Amino acid sequence: MKINIGISEKNLKNTVTLLATVLAGEMTLYTKTRKAHWNVTGESFMELHKLYENQYKQLEEAIDEIAERIGKMGQKTIGTMSEFLVLSSIKEHPGKYESTKDTIKELLTDHETVIVQLRKDVDDCVTKNKDAGTADFLTGLMEQHETIAWILRRYLN
Repeated sequence: MKINIGISEKNLKNTVTLLATVLAGEMTLYTKTRKAHWNVTGESFMELHKLYENQYKQLEEAIDEIAERIGKMGQKTIGTMSEFLVLSSIKEHPGKYESTKDTIKELLTDHETVIVQLRKDVDDCVTKNKDAGTADFLTGLMEQHETIAWILRRYLN
């Protein structure tokens, strides 16, 4: 059945493409945060272990919400690591295990990358796709990343 929610078919497809890219970035960042959680060591071990766990749980929830939003737009959701890695602006570093401080810096940089992209995506949803709902959804997601980035940044000051 054709979806009829006040957004043209072209704009729906553009929104879904945008959301698939956001989903890919979230999945990659989720995996990197899990890696940080699994490999944290040092005197702040438990604190950072819990911090990363809280952050990957937030990312996991966001991932599910993004995938469901794609479904609300009447489309199928990508779901393989190869698809995610092609679309993600967040890059992995296999075999690389950074110091605690460098891990925090890398995750902070990744969250800031996501924030910058989400700002553009929010604007595109409003101006190009005429999709206020997705713009609002992405604004909330951006605010979550801003909070995580703020927390990570506090460890570096």
